[in-house]
Order: sequence, then structure tokens, then C-alpha cells
Amino acid sequence: MSQLSDRQIAQPATPAWHLFVPKLITVLKEDYGLAQFRGDFLAGLTVAIVALPLAMALAIASGTTPDKGLITAVVAGFIISALGGSRFQIGGPTGAFVVVVFNVIQAHGYDGLVLATLMAGAMLIVTGLFRLGTWIKYIPEPVVIGFTAGIAVIIASSQIKDFFGLSVERVPAEFAHKIAAFWAAADTMSPLTLSIAAGALGLIILLRRRAPRLPAFLIAVGVASLLVFVLGLQVDTIGSRFGGIPNMLPAPSWPEVSLARLAGLLQGEFPLAFLDGVQSLLSAMVADGMTGRRHRSNCELTAQGVANVASALFGGMPATGAIARTATNIRSGAKTPVAGMMHAVFVLLFMVLFAPLAIYIPLASLAAVLLIVAFNMSEIDKVRFLWSAPPGDKAVLLITFGLTVFVDLTVAIEVGVVLAAILFMHRMAQVVTIERGQSLLVDDLDDLADPGAQTFDQRQDIPDGIEVYQLRGPIFFGAAAELGSILDDPRMTPKVLIVRMREVPLIDSTAVAVLRAIVKRCKARGITIVVTGVQDQPRLMLEQMGFGESTGNLTFAANFREAVEFAKTRI
Repeated sequence: MSQLSDRQIAQPATPAWHLFVPKLITVLKEDYGLAQFRGDFLAGLTVAIVALPLAMALAIASGTTPDKGLITAVVAGFIISALGGSRFQIGGPTGAFVVVVFNVIQAHGYDGLVLATLMAGAMLIVTGLFRLGTWIKYIPEPVVIGFTAGIAVIIASSQIKDFFGLSVERVPAEFAHKIAAFWAAADTMSPLTLSIAAGALGLIILLRRRAPRLPAFLIAVGVASLLVFVLGLQVDTIGSRFGGIPNMLPAPSWPEVSLARLAGLLQGEFPLAFLDGVQSLLSAMVADGMTGRRHRSNCELTAQGVANVASALFGGMPATGAIARTATNIRSGAKTPVAGMMHAVFVLLFMVLFAPLAIYIPLASLAAVLLIVAFNMSEIDKVRFLWSAPPGDKAVLLITFGLTVFVDLTVAIEVGVVLAAILFMHRMAQVVTIERGQSLLVDDLDDLADPGAQTFDQRQDIPDGIEVYQLRGPIFFGAAAELGSILDDPRMTPKVLIVRMREVPLIDSTAVAVLRAIVKRCKARGITIVVTGVQDQPRLMLEQMGFGESTGNLTFAANFREAVEFAKTRI
């Protein structure tokens, strides 16, 4: 009995809407029961304990109040898990947004941030609905690591004031000016504040090494708060700077919208949407690697968009998938997205029950938490690994890092991606080869022919009047110029020009345009062109752009032998 290949077996088409079914619906159809809920309940509680101090610390570092981070963890965290395409994703405020959020607030105020978050959420929804989630994988690693490490440096630098207890009336946004301002205020350092910050930092490091299962962030912040309360220490706290946090969610409200405000926020919207998309899908991919599951990228992007819109309406911040909290969720025994929803519920309960105690949390302890976050974001291991890459990749990494720290995150992303694309095109152009005067090669033979049949003599010389060019590699706009040089030699006046394309996996519209110019030049010289061994993608591209089976002085042949036989009839 003959066997059919995978391509020959007709597969039923999957409806497009299936790509947007939340994982929560999927798991609830799998006989979700008490055992799964027990695992999700404990995992959600564990993640909430980790998320509580982080949400407040990230909000303060972003230039807003701690309650904004908690609102984001509750509202966006619940929606991301309920509507998302990952079983284990935990959503909320993350360190990647600190720089962008701070800059938007500095330029447009908190109301501007709300509107920018709404716009970024809408952009994410559109991106998901148009099924562009898989495009995220095309963001080069040196760009991602470069701007992530840059953000880590900026976050760490922003905590110097609270870590050392410096008296700085206004902290500049620019990195160099910020460091200069801190240096000028060095003599205002508070030994008491530094002691609390250093103690919290040391306790976090100790617990992570000796008792990694314990919530180091919460314990360090709790111990520092207890000392402030019992000893009456005079240091900056959430209460002294922000007056505490509310014990309930605010009512949703719509921000003031105008064309002028929208236009002014476009620059802030792009990095928000870009970072959200990149980090959420990276986090989902990390979860897939840890569990062997597979997320739905476009469903995840759509959920991220809805979550950001809701977070903005409730007075929160931008949210995305949090890699560290997602990993904690998995290690804590999470089974389904219910764990992420429970995490949001527990954060809300903490707000309701313990909001009055938040006034004793010293900002120095939250600065210690953020220094650990910044260190983890720097991904030193990945930087060291990329440092062994070719010089071009290292240059992209360093330029992206430098622009992130000293110029602007948006500029860093744009320049990094463009440089990486140019580097890629340069490398791809180098692998394209055009060889002249080729003899028949084995891979041009019909591999379906009877092995015992008479084959074309591979050592036979090409007859006079026939010129052969062998193309290898993808022919795209970066390499099309070399293709156009085929007829540059004025001494080349064959009757037939054979172009072998069996080793060309793809071409683009620029390459087709160059080929069209070659066909015209050959027609003017009375040269017939025979193209042989065209693969599926190049053939489809040629057909779409007006090249049929045989048009004018251009002919297609199945293999080189057929092309030579045809050429002999023309000389």
C-alpha cells in the first residue's frame, strides 16, 4: 500500500477564531476539579505575596503613587489570566515599563499616562486581531538584551536617592544629569536610611541563597516596616511621602481625549505597545519552556491590550507578562490560568485588609527590592554570551544599550532594529553567490527518474553560444545588485543564457524587478533566457509579478538537462 506524505494528506482548516479562545476556556473543558483548584489557589497566594511589594516599588520608581501599581496588579493581572493565551502567565507592572512610564509622566502628567496606556492597549488589540503576534520572534536578541540592560541601569540609578536618603529637590530625567545631581547631594546622605536599605538588600540576598522558597521581598520589606513602627525611625515611608494607599479599587473613569493630546502622546505609545508585546510573549515562551505547553500568541496580545485598557480606566499603569512572577507561579504548582486570577484576588484582599499598615513601609526597603529587580533585568549571563558573538552583534548590543541609557528608549529600539536588519541583510548578501560557466551538477538531475536510465553526461562541456550562471542563496534587495551585474561584461554575447535557481529558496520584488531588467536587456541583444530549477516561493513570486511559464525571450525548464537541450535548438 502506498503511503501519502504530510503534504498530500488534506488537513481540515482550523477556524481563525480558535486562535483567540482563552486558555481558561480550554482548561475548563478539561474536567477542571478540586485538585487543580487547590494547586491554583496556593500558587496564586504565593505569587500575590511576591507581587505585593513589587507592584508598589515599581509604581514609585515610575514616578507615580504605590496604589497605581496595586491597581494594575489586580485589574490587569486578573484580565490577562482570564482572557490570555497562556496557562501560566502572570500579568502586572514590570521593570521594563519604568523608564517609559516615568518619561511620559514627566512630559504629560499622570493623565497623559492613562491616555497613552489606552492607546497602547488599543494598538495591542489590533496587533493581536491581525495575527501579528508571531512577528515578535523577529526582534533580534542583541536589541532585546541591549535595551533591557539599559533599562536595568536606569532603574538602578533612579533608586540612589531613596537608597542613600539623599536630599534632592527635583531628580532630572536624563541619566547623566541625574548622576550629577546625586553626586552634588552626596553630603546629604542619611546613615539611618542607608542602614535600612543595606539591611533589606542583604536580607533579600541571604534569603534567596539560603531559603529560596521564602518570599524574600515581602520579608525584607516587612522587617524594615516593623523596625520603623517599633523604633519610630524618622525615615521616608509610603505614609510620609504619599499618605498611604486606599483599601479599595477606584471607580473606572474615561480620560480627557483630544487630537492634540493624542498626537503629543504618539511617541510614548509606541514603546509602551512594543515593550508590552515583546515582554508578554517572551514571558509566555519562558512558561512554555518550563511546562512543555504552548501558548496562543495572538490571543495573548489581544488580552494584554484589553488588560491595559482596563488598567488605564481604573487608574492603573501599563501591564504586561512578568517573567519572574510567571516562573514563580509555575514552581508553586499552578495548573491553569485560575492561579493568575487568584493572584489578583489576593492582592485585592491585601489592599482591603492591610492598607493602613502600608504607611510604615520605608522607601529605602523598596529601593533595595528594585535594585534586585534591576540586577535580574540586566541578564548578565546573556550579555556575556552575546559578547562572544561576531563584532556586528556586539555593536548592535552596545549601541542599543548606550542609546537606551543616554538618549531615549524609543530611539534605542528603532536604531537597534534598523542596525540589526542592516547587519542581517549584509550577511545574507554575502551568502548569495553567482557563478559563471557551470557544468551540470548532480543535484540538477531529475531525482524521480529511474536510476538505471541513461543520464545526461555530467562532464560534457557546454556548447559555444550557451552561457550558464548558477545562483545560490536568497536573492533579496540586499543582494539584487549583484544579480543585475550578470550582463555587465560587454564581451558576453551568448545566444542562450541559462540561469540555474535550484539553490535559491526565495526572492523578493526587488530581485524580480532586476530579473525583469535583465530580460529586457537580453531581448535587446537577441539573447534567450532559460531559468531552471525554480523553487516554489520564487515561482509564485514570479507568477504574481507577471512572469508566466514562457513569456517572450524567457523560458522555464524543469532541470538543467532540459534547459541545455532547449538551448541547443536556439544556437
